[in-house]
Amino acid sequence: MNDRSAAPGGLALIESLVNTLDVESGVDALDTPEGRARFGLPEHPAAAGNADDALAHARELRESLRAALLAHAGHPPHREVTPLGRLLAAAPLLVTVDEHDGSAALAPRDRAAAPLLSRTAAAVAEALIAGTWTRLKACEAVTCHWAYYDRSPAGRGRWCSMQVCGAREKMRRYRAK
Repeated sequence: MNDRSAAPGGLALIESLVNTLDVESGVDALDTPEGRARFGLPEHPAAAGNADDALAHARELRESLRAALLAHAGHPPHREVTPLGRLLAAAPLLVTVDEHDGSAALAPRDRAAAPLLSRTAAAVAEALIAGTWTRLKACEAVTCHWAYYDRSPAGRGRWCSMQVCGAREKMRRYRAK
């Protein structure tokens, strides 16, 4: 649906995760082994009990992220979700410094626990530092809510695509007159 280029840096992970669900059709890429593999989730959810938990947590994270991205665009939450801050608090990050070259990076305190959540927390932290976090938004259209990176000069983008969602909304308003 989106005709925009991918979000920069770690925000691409968040954009990609939010966009695993096509709200209009109900198709969820996390239902496929390939979709789960993209995010480091277990391949077969039914094979292990904690795999089901990992998938449920990934979906919870996705919808909490979507609610935050809707807020970035000035829209109310799409439904009741766990607050994103509460989820990210479970993934404490550390600043690590390589002793050989002095490079620094954000890393999860516990690499084994919730890797998707930790990667998401690191991506949000990096985007905060870069000043790009609020540019990642969710489309205003209730049948879409697709994540997109707003590259408009004023940062006031409302739709993932002017050719699709924007055009539909403008047509609705025109017909309402």
